[in-house]
Amino acid sequence: MIDFQPSEEQIALRDRARKFALEEVLPVSKQYDRTGEFPREVIEKAFKTGLMNLGIPKKYGGPGYGSMESVLVVEEMAAACAGMTTSIYVNDLGAEPIILMGTDAQKRKFLSPLTEELRFICFATSEPGMGSDVAGIQATYEREGDQYVLNGNKFFITNGNVADLYVIFARKKGKKRHQGITAFVVPRGSEGLSTGKPLEKLGHRASDTAAIILRNVRIPAENVIGGEGNGFFLAMLTFMHTRPAIGAMATGLSRSAMEYAINYAKQREAFEEKISSFQTIQQMVADMYARIEAMRLLTWKSAWLLDHGQDANLASSCAKLVGSEDAMRIATDALQIYGGRGYLERYAIAKLFRDAKLYQIYEGTSQVQRYVISRYLFKEYKPVMTGF
Repeated sequence: MIDFQPSEEQIALRDRARKFALEEVLPVSKQYDRTGEFPREVIEKAFKTGLMNLGIPKKYGGPGYGSMESVLVVEEMAAACAGMTTSIYVNDLGAEPIILMGTDAQKRKFLSPLTEELRFICFATSEPGMGSDVAGIQATYEREGDQYVLNGNKFFITNGNVADLYVIFARKKGKKRHQGITAFVVPRGSEGLSTGKPLEKLGHRASDTAAIILRNVRIPAENVIGGEGNGFFLAMLTFMHTRPAIGAMATGLSRSAMEYAINYAKQREAFEEKISSFQTIQQMVADMYARIEAMRLLTWKSAWLLDHGQDANLASSCAKLVGSEDAMRIATDALQIYGGRGYLERYAIAKLFRDAKLYQIYEGTSQVQRYVISRYLFKEYKPVMTGF
């Protein structure tokens, strides 16, 4: 049986997230976008409202929500501000490797504190010379007794300057590509670890993004997640679980862009008519709505697969690809409906346009998602038709 109706509990959670987004996030989104200040006060409220650390199991103090609950919440939050949403929910990305492959002791040590007071955990694969190519990691580690010594640089790390814990992926010295990649939990304040200044970005300005520098950082063996040499697999498994959230973020942003465009079209006059009466405008907003429906359903499908313990790698890539590409198109078309006014920063559509671009880049570019999908089609897909 296929059922697209969220449960009463899921609807209540979505409504709570929507209320928070409208009352706490939206009123200050322009301010934080303009200043680039980290919105700690807003995030503190999100934490106290129970809208953070969604995937941490109840056993370790979290709400224990599934992927479906997460995408419902994230869509509502991203509709109000993509940047703040990124910084709030990167905790889910940072915690996911520990949830997936951490030991019980590691989960109690690293996850439980995240639920007790506002703390941040970030995820670090990207480097100055690589992003989507996780196998190309250049940061290295060596084992010395019961410790590991890490060296290298990470880049584009969300919440890098505010994190209390860093999940860092590094490659064993002397190994190449996928071989020897391992995940480590590195506490803030570890000797040899430092961060750069917040990076100035085109969009998502309310989200802290930084470089991480590792210089002979010593980490106890007990901080290895998933066993030595399993880091590449763990990173890919993590992305499978977190990419649906990017689809949900893209859906939320797109929904707002559509709503702003409709509202503007109802008010704007040209040639002595409201532009909402122009067939071209009507077709543009109809396309927006259809694409938003499609990206939401793809996101829900991937979340459903994950919640039912099924392989969601392909579905997650589809949700991420379609969501990212269509969000950029919808934001572009919405800005076009505004015309010259859309190019002014005083209108919210300009921020949405800038924010939309990042979805095509982070957590695997659109080109990487296409590679994942095409690899399946050429190697695993079983055609129905015969007689080729």
